[in-house]
This record gives sequence, C-alpha cells and structure tokens, in this order.
Amino acid sequence: METTPAARIDLRDPSLYFNRELSLIKFHERVLAQAKDPAVPTLERLRFLTICSAILDEFFEIRVSGVKEKIAHDVEDVGPDGIAPRELLARISEHCHALVSEQYRVLNEVVLPALQQAGIRLLRRGELSPAVRAWVTEYFAREVLPVLTPIRLDPAHPFPRVVNKALNFVVSVKGRDAFGRPAQAAVLQAPRVLPRVIAVPEEVSGSRYDFVLLSSVIHDNIGTLFPGMEVTGCYQFRVTRNSDLWVDEEEADDLLFALKGQLPRRNYGDAVRLEVADNCPREMWEFLMEQFELQEEDVYQVNGPVNLHRLEALYGVADRPDLKYPPFVPRRPQGLGPDADVFAVIRERDVLLHHPYESFAPVVELARQAAADPQVLAIKMTVYRTGRDSPIVAALEQAAADGKEVTAVIELRARFDEERNIDLATRLQEAGAKVAYGIVGYKAHAKMLLIVRRERDGLRRYVHLGTGNYHAGTARAYTDLGLMTCDPAIGEDVHRIFQQLTGLGKVSRLDKLFQAPFTLHRRILDLIEAEAEEARAGRPARIVAKMNTLLEAKVIRALYRASQAGVPIDLIVRGVCALRPGVPGVSENIRVRSIVGRFLEHHRVFHFHAGGRQVTLASSADWMPRNFFRRVETCFPIEDEELRRRVVRECLELYLEDTAQAWVLREDGSYERLAERADEPCSAQETLLSMYAR
Repeated sequence: METTPAARIDLRDPSLYFNRELSLIKFHERVLAQAKDPAVPTLERLRFLTICSAILDEFFEIRVSGVKEKIAHDVEDVGPDGIAPRELLARISEHCHALVSEQYRVLNEVVLPALQQAGIRLLRRGELSPAVRAWVTEYFAREVLPVLTPIRLDPAHPFPRVVNKALNFVVSVKGRDAFGRPAQAAVLQAPRVLPRVIAVPEEVSGSRYDFVLLSSVIHDNIGTLFPGMEVTGCYQFRVTRNSDLWVDEEEADDLLFALKGQLPRRNYGDAVRLEVADNCPREMWEFLMEQFELQEEDVYQVNGPVNLHRLEALYGVADRPDLKYPPFVPRRPQGLGPDADVFAVIRERDVLLHHPYESFAPVVELARQAAADPQVLAIKMTVYRTGRDSPIVAALEQAAADGKEVTAVIELRARFDEERNIDLATRLQEAGAKVAYGIVGYKAHAKMLLIVRRERDGLRRYVHLGTGNYHAGTARAYTDLGLMTCDPAIGEDVHRIFQQLTGLGKVSRLDKLFQAPFTLHRRILDLIEAEAEEARAGRPARIVAKMNTLLEAKVIRALYRASQAGVPIDLIVRGVCALRPGVPGVSENIRVRSIVGRFLEHHRVFHFHAGGRQVTLASSADWMPRNFFRRVETCFPIEDEELRRRVVRECLELYLEDTAQAWVLREDGSYERLAERADEPCSAQETLLSMYAR
C-alpha cells in the first residue's frame, strides 16, 4: 500500500485484514515447524506432528464445513477481509493440500528417520521379517479378525455409513463367492476399539521398540477376509465430517436432553474431506468421492497412515524419557503447601498462580477445603472444561451432598466436551447441586469460583478467577493465570455475574470487573483510544496485549488509529491474527508475534500505560466477536503492584524478548521465525521454567 495521509485512509479497506481461516492455516504451519526443529526432542517432534494433524481435523470439521454451508445456501457472507466463500474455499484447498503434503514429507523424511536412529521403528509391511510377519498373522487372527465385518458392495449391500474420522479400507476383489455371485468391491471399517499402534514383542523382532500399525496388520492379512477370492487392491481411506452441533435453544425445553440427542449425529454429518492412500487408483478414489458427494479438491492422497494423530500412541508407549522434554514439577507458591489453610493465605494477600510453572493444586485445595469447611455456606462455579475425573467437581459433589448451597453453571456446548459436561451436570444434580446451563444464545466461558464463608466479622467471599479452564491436566500443558482473592468489590462483582447466569434481572453495574457481552468490548476500545489521546498530546503511551486470537474489526480499527497517533503497540497473538502490521500510515507502530513451544500459550493479558497508572488486565476472552458479543466472559485487573509487575514481566516482557520460539508476522501475512537469525536464542518458556525451578 502506498503511503497516504492517515486521515484519508479507509480503515475498513479489506486489504488491511487477514482472513481468519487462512491465518489459522498459518498457525498450523508454525506447529508443524516444531516437528522439523532438531532442537526439539525426537518424540516431542512426533507429538507436534500429531497435534498438527489433530487441529487440522478440527479445522475441517468446523471451519471448512462452515464455509461449505455458506456456499450450499448461497450465503455471500464476507468478513472484513472481503473474501467470498467460494474463493475462500478454493484458497483453503490450495493451502491445505500443500500443508498435508508437507506433513507427510516431515513424517517420512524427518520424524520417522529420527525415531529409527534413536532405536524406535515403525515397521512398514515391506520391512517385516519372516518372524515378525508370522507374529503379525497370529495377532491378526487372535485380536483383529473376530471383530472385523467386511461389507460387500452390491444392490443388497449399499455403501455403509462411515463414521467421522474412522479408519476404513476399500477392497477390490475378483472371483465368485459361495453363492456364485461375482465380486468387485467391499468396504471394511476398522473398529475404534482396536489399538492403532501395536508393539511387536522384543523376543520376536529383536528390538525393544518396534511397532506396526493396525492398518498394516489388516492390509497384510486382507485375503483372510475373502476366502477363495483374489484381492486385487486394498486401500485405506478416512472421511472427515461436519461436526458442529446445532440446537434450537429457543425451542428446546431442556438444553441437556436436546444436546444429548444431537451428539450421535456428529459422527455422520456431511462429508467435507476424503483422505486416501496415495497408491489408490483414480477410479477407486473417484468412486469414494461420489459416495460422499465431494469434489476433487476435497480429496487428499497421503503417503502414510490416513490419521497421523493416531501416531501419538507411540509417545506414550515408548518409554524413552531421553527423547522427551525434561520432566518438571510445578512449584507451589510460598505458604500454599499441601497442609496450608488456603483461606488464611488469601485473607492475608492476593495469590497469583502462573500455570503450568506453578501448581494448580492450590485451586483444587481451595475447592476441597470449601467442601469440608462447616463455615462455608455456598459455593458457585462455572464449568467449561474440567476433565472426566475432576477433583474440583468431586469437591462440589461432596459439598452438595453435605447440604451446602452449591451452584454449577455448566456450559454444555463446550465443543467436543459436550458429552462429558452432560455427565458432570447429571452427577452434580444427583448430588443435590443446583445446575444451570448459562444463558440461551450465550456461552458461559468465564472462569469463576465463588465461596461464601461465615467468619467472626461476618460473611466473606473468596474468589478464584482464571484465564483457563478448571482442568488439572491442561493446567500442566497450557500457560494460564489464576487470581485468588477476597477483595470485597471483586467478590461482589462475581456474585452479581452469577446472579445474571442463574436468575433474572437487568445488567448490574460492576465495580472492578469488565464483563462480556456488556462492558468488555467498550472498555477495551476506551483503553485503546485513551492511549491514542495520550500520544496525540505528546505524552507517553503504550499497549502490550497477549491473546490467542485477534479478529474483532472495531478493536483492530482502534489499534490502527492508535498506531496512527504514534502509540507503540506490541501484540503477542498465538493463533489467528486478522490485523495486518507494518502498513505505512496505518500500522507501522504495531508489531505482532506468535509464540509456539512446549506449552500451549493460553493466557490473555492486556497492558496499557494509562497515563502512568499502568493498567494490567487478565481475561478469559480473546479479542474476537464471539467473545465480546456471544459469550459471558470476565476481565479482571491485577491491582497488587508486586503481582502486576510479575504479570507484565512473565507474560509480556519475556515474550517480547523471545528469539527462540517467536514468529514475527510480516505485512504480507507470512511469519518469520526469529531463531533462524538469532545468535543466542532466548526462550520465554525455558526462562520461566528455570525461574520457577529455582
């Protein structure tokens, strides 16, 4: 873009915005780059490859299916980037075919050779020794054959319903069967109860870490399923389906039962992608393509297993800690050991937890002590994702069973966790808890735990607010912040939000928290505009913000205006970023970087100079339309000066200093990895691990 006076630049110009789906593919490429990085331990490189495959699956299940639905219904809906659905689908196909091709190149040329060099082999059918082949044949007969059901394709046996993302084979055969019928083709579905990665006994292969894939075991013995026939071809395939659930919340009498009824349909939604083995003849994959009503651009031929994510099993079964990241034990904050009185600590001071470097155990202990404490009268909590065996949910069950007032706001529509959350809701209701599902039309995404306790000076509210979920497992893999406080104003704010979620009434004014969908968007715009005003007046100004996704157009335009006013802006955006940095006259004062490393960057932290007041906020919300307008979210201030400085240093400054895992977004939409030109790469995550280890 040519330099133009700021006043004459149209900030709604589509060229100033990157497309959401195409930006997300760029994130997938950054994840895949971890699998190529020789500095990453070998089994971790395999894990990054499988993660890339898994998130690409979800991309097709949700994002691509959404674009296809717009095309099917002639909805010419375009975002700020101005790309129409048909053009977008074509560009997605082009980029995804290149990405998938690179995934399998990395598998075959980088990851598998590195594993083999380390003594871990994934044996292909052509590599089986006579002893291993005999064992595979015996394993097939004992463990696999009894649960297989080949389906002949003819007028009496139409093409079977194929489950979303399941492993299947299409088999071509010659000859006549027992009834004298000529045979041509059959479909074989591999049951999901069968393991996809199978360890070969050391006494058979002579190696401790030799494995075969279920697909190889079946393929090597496919003739057994068609006695007296000649198998002329056997090709694995997998179909990905639209997995977004739709429930008419206005019409549903009970959201739980309505959603439960929709869950089985997820496995049989409209097909959006077909993956086939690269040796599958064209006439065969065209036949499959027609069965699933797909186009040629929806077909992906792959040189390897059709589901790379299944290779993740190797990471678990290969007992090779030397090929993984060094283990670490999250540190407990001072004064919050296993026997600490969590309530006493919070009364003394606010507690900030930085996961995964600090343990999630104090949050669990807070819930457990609340459940067991006779002075606790009520517990209220939002549940988005917690895990099937969550100790916090167990504490809520105990508290409810003991007669405490327990309220759980469970978001049943947490994508791909719907079934688990339905189970949790049922358990809590059976224990005597009050269970609500939030607000019709708005996902309850806020992370809040409120405890009401009777003390000598009256009732006191204890609060935990977080940027991530109440899930002990993800707290070891995601970077997140949690604040535990008994600040009366914050306690009152959280109480009012719970009243909104479970009862009726107008929007209550909050003292310290900002809440979506009511005040958060406006407040973020005001804070950005205030920085712009400071810069126009010649005073210091600064914005640093960290989040997962940046999409909301009004916020992006506000950032552009602040940049035009001269505000230095640093954005740390892990995934999708629609803002185009470095555009003369628009965003030359904005820098965007993405951090991809051992842990999934998940905390949302927003910092504003604010005329020297230094406002630092943490939030459950990204800067996206859905978070601002279609979800219940919280954004809370870090007011204690020592804690605020910690957040700025640990969540923002270290990430701006990172040259090992940082990718810088360029004006053309490409990302440059700083490690490729850094003399001594510095990693924010490794620095934090070292800090907390000490």
